Amino acid sequence: MGSRRRFTREFKHSVVQQLDSRPLAEICRENDILPIMVQRWRREYESNPEEAFQGNGRLWKEEAKAARYERLIGQLYSEIDLLKKSIANLRQLRAEEQRERQCIK
Repeated sequence: MGSRRRFTREFKHSVVQQLDSRPLAEICRENDILPIMVQRWRREYESNPEEAFQGNGRLWKEEAKAARYERLIGQLYSEIDLLKKSIANLRQLRAEEQRERQCIK
């Protein structure tokens, strides 16, 4: 299997700009790119031209970022809950030990 090709932001931008003056099939043949990929680039560019094509072909979608942070928040809440329960158990054990010491004296 071949390795995945990575396209620069400038290359993607130039391909999308060429779509205004040339047919999609011609551009794809010339650059050896699948039409579906060029159409995805076009949609991405049309939806947000300023932030289109961030990185080397990998764009972090806002939904993915939000989901990642939501998972992190959930993990932190569960850790906090576990720590609170542990502290409560330790306090209870300490109180029982102190009562036992007072009964022995």
